[in-house]
Amino acid sequence: MPKIKTHSGAKKRFSVTKNGKFKRGHVGKRHLLNGHGKTTKLKRALRGTTYADKTNVKAIKELIPYK
Repeated sequence: MPKIKTHSGAKKRFSVTKNGKFKRGHVGKRHLLNGHGKTTKLKRALRGTTYADKTNVKAIKELIPYK
């Protein structure tokens, strides 16, 4: 079987942890950060990383086959 190409966008956005979970950044932190309904509390919560939902794991594994 031929090799599968890794999806360039996915490899930049997801990283695999030691336990096999997919770590990702939060969305919604690019623009409209002052005075448009995003509170300081929300912006602070968006700073860190979180894990991809289990419903998306299968799709991510297909995009990043060799991680």
